[in-house]
Amino acid sequence: MNSNQVSRRDILKAGAIGSLAAVGIPTFIPASAFGANDRIRVAVIGINGRGKDHIQGLQKQKDVEVATLCDVDSDVLRNGAAEFEKKYNKKVQTLSDLRQVYDDKNIDAVTIATPNHWHALAAIWACQAGKDVYVEKPGAHNLYEGRKLVEAATRYNRIVQHGVQLRSSVAIQEAIKHLRDGLIGKVYMARGLVYKWRPDIGDKGTSAVPGELNWNLWQGPAQTRDFSKNYVHYNWHWFWEYGNGDIGNQGIHETDLCMWGLDVGLPEEITSSGGKFLWKDCKETPETLTSIYKYPKEGKVIQFEVRPWMTNKEDGVEIGNIFYGDKGYMVINGYSDYKTFLGKERTPGPARNEGGDHYANFIEAVRTRDKSKQNGPVETAHLSSGIAHLGNIAYRLGRTLHFDPKNEVFVGDKEANQMLTRKYRAPFIVPEKV
Repeated sequence: MNSNQVSRRDILKAGAIGSLAAVGIPTFIPASAFGANDRIRVAVIGINGRGKDHIQGLQKQKDVEVATLCDVDSDVLRNGAAEFEKKYNKKVQTLSDLRQVYDDKNIDAVTIATPNHWHALAAIWACQAGKDVYVEKPGAHNLYEGRKLVEAATRYNRIVQHGVQLRSSVAIQEAIKHLRDGLIGKVYMARGLVYKWRPDIGDKGTSAVPGELNWNLWQGPAQTRDFSKNYVHYNWHWFWEYGNGDIGNQGIHETDLCMWGLDVGLPEEITSSGGKFLWKDCKETPETLTSIYKYPKEGKVIQFEVRPWMTNKEDGVEIGNIFYGDKGYMVINGYSDYKTFLGKERTPGPARNEGGDHYANFIEAVRTRDKSKQNGPVETAHLSSGIAHLGNIAYRLGRTLHFDPKNEVFVGDKEANQMLTRKYRAPFIVPEKV
């Protein structure tokens, strides 16, 4: 190819050129580095849980190749690669350290399905390496990280898609339009519901680190702890060093939809109450949590409920949202179904059940370099995660908190403000200047 010819893949990478130079990465990237047939080559980081869905969703996309699998557990990685080869009749590169992924110039984009405490740093490092990013919810483990991720996506001109897949649902997009158009009148309240079966996890204590697991890398930004089977591979969700409880797990989909439907950002007043009332296990996060987020200037409020066991449904909803207006209410069940009920008699109104493809939306934005096409832009990774973090802080401190959404700090509360970030462990530090 001569100097006057520009391929589609050249265009794909063009947005990163200036920023890459700033961090010492060569600005000349040969077209041959991008793989055959002008494909987008993707690495999936963390393949034991949601990463499996990432692989499947990406492999369905035209001219997209899952080229690399990365996991800190060698057994998970080996089994994942064998399953991939069997299913897709092709071999895939395997790496154990995400930093090796970022050094690979043949990788155009990464998806991140690690535990929560790794999400933001992994995504920021990817941006700095010139990779586009699909990151699972919550996009950040604390409020500080979310803001830094937004800054990194902006500075390095990267597409960063947050895994709130209901935003790509055709039905939910229609539902939001109804809210904006006044179908149920003035929308003043949203409820988020997370009624998900969460059993007793016991207390397995500490034990030797399994030979297949890189425990140091698994812990990453978190402070060092002795290994416990209670953490790996799923129940880390219920420990503050790694997870954020169910409001920061399943609940991010619902916090995101509450804010989207009400058309609000972060709140000014937060109250949370809950605890562990069922099991005497080693979970640190509350089993049951009720959070109230007030928006006095807008005259709106969010109510959020987490219940783990033996509960009723609300209008058929266990996982979802309910919006209340002065002319009716709207029920959103799961990720792709809504119904409306109008007037005092609750007369059924518009309804629809139709999903979408969040991975396809990500790939479209990557190809076009157009962030406006994103259904789950990086700002949702900060805000929908951030509101969950605020609720958790109010719960942990046991008092109503007042928050300044413009400056993203609590008002006159040093103790609460210290909980907006965390103590990081070198070299896994979310930088102040990204």
